[in-house]
Amino acid sequence: MKHILFLFFITLYFSSKVDAQFKSNQNKFSLQDTLRGSLGIGRQNWDVLKYDITVEPDINKKTISGYNAITFMDSGVHQIQIDLQEPMMIDSVLLLSTSIPFVRDQNMYWVTINSSDDELKNYLQKKTIKIYFHGKPKIARNPPWDGGWIWEKDENKNPFVSVACQGLGASVWYPCKDIQSDEPNDGSSLSIIVPDSLVAISNGRLLKASKYDSSKTLYSWLVTATINNYNIVPYIGKYTHLQDTFQGLKGKLDLDYWVLSDHAQLAIKQFEDVKKMLTAFEYWFGPYPFYEDGYKLVEAPHLGMEHQSAIAYGNKFRNGYLGKDLSGSGWGLKWDFIIVHESGHEWFANSITTADIADMWVHEGFTCYSETLFTEYYFGKEAADSYLQGLRKNIINDEPIIGPYGVNKEGSGDMYYKAANMLHTIRQIINDDKKFRALLIGMNEKFYHSIVTTSEIESYINHFTQIDFSKIFNQYLRTTKIPTLEYYTHKRHLFYRWSNCVEGFNMKIKLQSSKKWLSPTTNWKQVKYKNYNPFKIDSNFYVITKILENPL
Repeated sequence: MKHILFLFFITLYFSSKVDAQFKSNQNKFSLQDTLRGSLGIGRQNWDVLKYDITVEPDINKKTISGYNAITFMDSGVHQIQIDLQEPMMIDSVLLLSTSIPFVRDQNMYWVTINSSDDELKNYLQKKTIKIYFHGKPKIARNPPWDGGWIWEKDENKNPFVSVACQGLGASVWYPCKDIQSDEPNDGSSLSIIVPDSLVAISNGRLLKASKYDSSKTLYSWLVTATINNYNIVPYIGKYTHLQDTFQGLKGKLDLDYWVLSDHAQLAIKQFEDVKKMLTAFEYWFGPYPFYEDGYKLVEAPHLGMEHQSAIAYGNKFRNGYLGKDLSGSGWGLKWDFIIVHESGHEWFANSITTADIADMWVHEGFTCYSETLFTEYYFGKEAADSYLQGLRKNIINDEPIIGPYGVNKEGSGDMYYKAANMLHTIRQIINDDKKFRALLIGMNEKFYHSIVTTSEIESYINHFTQIDFSKIFNQYLRTTKIPTLEYYTHKRHLFYRWSNCVEGFNMKIKLQSSKKWLSPTTNWKQVKYKNYNPFKIDSNFYVITKILENPL
């Protein structure tokens, strides 16, 4: 009865939240979406401190089994929400070696921690529950975009196995508190049991590789830094190990490369880009955020992912994006896209993490722009501008970059190229590259290993620059409109204004030829025309220009 009443009140609670948030589209999202994407009752008053996961895959059957020991701070909860997506199943939950009740609710479980009011009074206690689970996890159809477990074979027909689950969520394979706003403060461990013929890799540093039984080995890996749930993954295959070091801003950084045994020579040459990347990004962003856990590239059976301190690499040891330049400028073929882009996420996604995936532009926009900054560091500003502008052809403007909050829903894929162009536009307005670099370094200092929102990032940039970019953020992040500068000439005067924009849009803009600045608003302005022939806006601004016939 307690459980029925609890579900009744939580349904009422979340239904009211959904109604309030989505007045114009009440049927678009379900209660399950809200449970998955928000800090509801079952996620309040307990803070995850650590995950200690052990998993044993059955490669032939494509099933897994294991347990997750979740250590958390109990601030006074009756029941907690543990996420585990169907068809995966929880077998039992232990607290102090005693089984405790749990009930399934589609893709999550209600687990009773304190069953009485007397027990509830023992709050602010560190507790550990051990959750045993098993099942056949969702198979990735097109990883990393359509994610899940990846059961592949390498060129020699050996097992090549991993997981990609960003967006889909770590609960696709292990029980956890599957929301970005609560990372395990004290890190995580992952122990993987595999046949002796294979090697298992994960995030952080290898604690031990020990015999599990007569034919299997257990590999245990430890991450000491806080980490996103979806970043915790196994890699299983016929790996060989390459080692190097990088002398960075915080001293010696260990570099570890795990690649399939036949690919060692290819990796030695291709992975030269790693030190170049670290040099450039430490210049632009400050120190690599995870010196304590090291830096790893791990060859993966998919293109790539930003798995913290164990980046998935599947770019086939080629420059560009599988040998292609996403910008069409030629500059994208000068470096390995996956090494540069996925490593950029160590700063933006893994160190600075958004509370809600609706704000994923903070991860993807800054990281996409890191490609431009890498290009600039080694090839100059003209090359970087050309690369960045070339990416614009990939912008769709199908929906706003920021998605709906509280329902585990990302916004538009324009969070990559459009958000990067927005940042480049903001850089032009700041008009001081030293200050722009200081902004990026300061952001990584202020939000080091932190959970953030778009509002916090906007406020930081506005405060640091002493420029109000609110209208620009609203324009590029919350609408699909490209601001349009309309103009016409009359009697040796240039008339101009912004259209196709948010109310009060007043972004200043630079002319290409004269380097003179204009300060348009949504009302017509005028200046003498003689200095503006031919009239052309600096192409580093992501805007449209439109000449009108003289309306006078």
